[in-house]
Amino acid sequence: MINPHRYCVIMCGGIGSRFWPYSRSNRPKQFIDFLGTGRSLLQMTYDRIVPLVSPSNILVVTNAEYAPLIKEQLPDLNEDHILLEPARRNTAPCIAWAAWHIAAIDPEASMIVTPSDHLITREKIFIESIENGFEFVENHDALLTLGITPTRPETGYGYIQISEPVEGCPSINKVKTFTEKPNLELAKVFLSSGEFLWNSGIFLWTAKAIKEAFHSHVSDMARSFDKGVGLFGIPEKETEFISQNFPGCMSISIDFAVMEKASNVFVERVDFGWNDLGTWSALYDNSPRNRDGNVTQNCRVLSYNSSGNIFAVKDDKLIVVDGLKDYIVADAGDVLLICPKSEEQRIKQMVHDANTHFGDKYL
Repeated sequence: MINPHRYCVIMCGGIGSRFWPYSRSNRPKQFIDFLGTGRSLLQMTYDRIVPLVSPSNILVVTNAEYAPLIKEQLPDLNEDHILLEPARRNTAPCIAWAAWHIAAIDPEASMIVTPSDHLITREKIFIESIENGFEFVENHDALLTLGITPTRPETGYGYIQISEPVEGCPSINKVKTFTEKPNLELAKVFLSSGEFLWNSGIFLWTAKAIKEAFHSHVSDMARSFDKGVGLFGIPEKETEFISQNFPGCMSISIDFAVMEKASNVFVERVDFGWNDLGTWSALYDNSPRNRDGNVTQNCRVLSYNSSGNIFAVKDDKLIVVDGLKDYIVADAGDVLLICPKSEEQRIKQMVHDANTHFGDKYL
């Protein structure tokens, strides 16, 4: 039986600009079926949470403009469980709103917070890991994050340095430090030391514990949400309060706001086939390849002397290439991107430049 005091918050407000030009501001990557499964990344996230949390306890926090997409893709979700941010303010205000909302409904609540755009391939192990995490936070005053054993010196992820293990909980360690995306040399040091994990961006805690952490470390934000006590859980009143107060919140991540400051932060070491699917290279790594080592995403390709490429082309268009190695070729109809995979960290700058030179029609 599913514990009725367990909740899930799916964060679904990102733009996903590193997957441009497929991921656009009006339909970001979490709403796209990148893997050809018939389910978008958001729908896959919802599907793997349902065995752990009652559907009536699942919330999606997103930008107001994505409400129609949420309703289209998650038709079983109660409309009151879609929390619509009136402005983009990063993950800390998003999580604070969800925590105050859930605490008003259920003061005994524990909650998992997860992004909507991650890929997880070992779902049975995922369920076991999350159940273990819930049990830990329900019995300890703890903020728990999930950490992934690194397999390469990745510069696109944040890292967690582990400290001593928790007695009686062999997979959970105290957190020593957090490091945001390191340079390559530092990432190599982290990998060889064996002391660092990738930060998955998935968290578990009780509503009480995270609210206390906000009061301790982001007191201005906590006081702002405290003004709405008595209004949370009453849809019209909560919506009015949020529209007036949320835009004034500082734009800051939960890592900077709370996790790097709090003393009761722990990490559970997990191995459930995680990838944040944040880049074209990540999609390449997690997709089947043909005999030439190329990945084709729902398109037809005729290639000569070409390998290590990913081709993603909309509509019924044939791609013919010769002598192309380790490139991204993504055609969204109005934008064609041809970029070396090694340079994909520049895609955000390319999006900015396209907006500067040609207007926001390409965002």
